[in-house]
Amino acid sequence: MSRFPGSNDLTQARRAFFERGSVPGADVPKTILQSWQRCRRLGLPAETPPSIEPIPDARLREMRERNERLWRLARAELDMLSSDTDASGSIVVLTDDTGWVLDAAGHPQFLDRAGRVSLLPGTCWNEAQVGTNAIGTAIVERRPVEVRGSEHYRATHGILTCNATPIHDPYGHLIGVLDITGDSRAQHLHALGLVRMAVANIEHRYFDDGIDGCELLRLHRDPALLGSTREGLLAFRAGKLVAANRAGLILLDLQRDDLGRATYESLFDDALSLLRRDGVLRDRFGRALFGRADEGGHTLRSVVPALPLRGLPAPAPARPQARQSDAPLFDAALSAALQRANRVLDAELPVLIVGETGTGKEVFAREVHRRCARHAQPFVAVNCAALPEGLIEAELFGYAEGAFTGARRQGNPGLLRQANGGVLFLDEIGDMPLALQPRLLRVLQERELSPLGGGKPVKLDIALICATHCDLETAIAERRFRADLYYRLAHHIERLAPLRDAEDLAAIVTALWSRMAQNRTLADESLHALAAHPWPGNWRQLVACLRTLVALNDDGARIDTDALPDYLRKSKTDAARSPLAGGIASLDALEATAMRETLAACHGNVARAARMLGVNRSTLYRRLGKPERTH
Repeated sequence: MSRFPGSNDLTQARRAFFERGSVPGADVPKTILQSWQRCRRLGLPAETPPSIEPIPDARLREMRERNERLWRLARAELDMLSSDTDASGSIVVLTDDTGWVLDAAGHPQFLDRAGRVSLLPGTCWNEAQVGTNAIGTAIVERRPVEVRGSEHYRATHGILTCNATPIHDPYGHLIGVLDITGDSRAQHLHALGLVRMAVANIEHRYFDDGIDGCELLRLHRDPALLGSTREGLLAFRAGKLVAANRAGLILLDLQRDDLGRATYESLFDDALSLLRRDGVLRDRFGRALFGRADEGGHTLRSVVPALPLRGLPAPAPARPQARQSDAPLFDAALSAALQRANRVLDAELPVLIVGETGTGKEVFAREVHRRCARHAQPFVAVNCAALPEGLIEAELFGYAEGAFTGARRQGNPGLLRQANGGVLFLDEIGDMPLALQPRLLRVLQERELSPLGGGKPVKLDIALICATHCDLETAIAERRFRADLYYRLAHHIERLAPLRDAEDLAAIVTALWSRMAQNRTLADESLHALAAHPWPGNWRQLVACLRTLVALNDDGARIDTDALPDYLRKSKTDAARSPLAGGIASLDALEATAMRETLAACHGNVARAARMLGVNRSTLYRRLGKPERTH
């Protein structure tokens, strides 16, 4: 049964509370009622809209700079959720720890509607100012909160349904809130679950930057979940627990208040040496936990056990900037490719990884870094397609103080200098603006960097890995990529095969499903449908589909074919018409088919399909022969 009262019940409850001053009882959830009572004690008027004025752009930029790490680590989740919210007619919102909105994205029309109640970047949705709302109330409660329609304190906010979850850093400090907000007239059954999953990913990502001077334990009762965001992360310094993620706290029945107080001896019966030797130890209740210990405390690295045959489930590493289950299951061929790439990188030569979108190019690059001689030094990943063209030069090469309007007061060292001594990974190098390619070539040749706006040149010591889904030789012929830069980068090329070329896709689906399904099961017909699909988005699309199935089905559910997305329930007749079925198709035909199927999976949403495929919307329009929309 839903916890939400009907609209008539809630109307009566509001009248009882706001007009007669009585407590409405069971008609209003306890969390909402307590928030109403706090707001009334503050003297907030329920019928009057709050006065919310966005701060000037300069102050918003300063606020974003203060929260740069939060925004950077949340970026992947914002992008993913914005695609989902765009399709569902809602928006995703990121705030700081006091409720100031740092970013908002999603459905354009609902963004406009949210703007009418000032749910915009640069506005504050603290409960003490705005009244009961998911963002502000989640900050007060320090836990996930859902506020539907008239549960908002202010009557003007009754048009909204909001689902918010607080974000905590490894030390247990509240640092922000992630929220999905939509129309109160629509159903948002899984919004809170999606937000909680996204926050778990963000909090997991905070540990990838390292916990100085600590031993980090990665633990779970199910070894198949090690390396996923469900693993418990516990950081000990001098025998004391100083940092943990929410999964780690739950694993040991702890609260965030226990950070800085609990000791290793009070939590575990076994010595840490047992975990290092056998990969298992027992907690104070005698429960077995599987895992490993990462030592050192600067840049915590993914640790991959012996590479299994493709399709066999095995514990796998944590992956910065993406979910672990996005990673390919390494087979003998990929293992040999990793060894080749590692030898080339250790010889101070660049490596170029080529593969379709979603084939695991960044995962491959991170594993090369883990195995190479620079494994203890930084791994800095730069997506050349994601950086705004107007800022890519400043972000890559850095700038001196006052180099341009809007520059940080103290300047910026740039991503190249952050990689000094370690490995620089330039993803989607084929999308680097042509005007910047000569400068990158000069830096690679001279191993010296001069920041924008002047300053003393800095010597660079970096190993370089690049990746692209483009055919760079074609880009050279079309004068979109410089030939001299290509020959500087392409000393050694590794090509990652698309998922459709896998020998046993059913085994791969089974292995990935085992990482995330918990007690859910796939019906045989559903497994066959998943294994028969060509997956134009490769690992990323397959994993996204499986994660969605987990989110939409309850614990213990059996997932039949009627629960699968529409594009997986095509008839055999449709499959027979596909150029992928029976025989060899041209690369152009495969690409066109991948684009059409992805567009169909996105219900005609071109922007979302382009993001999934990793191409520009104009490319999608051109390849499919559609007239491009103008605005």
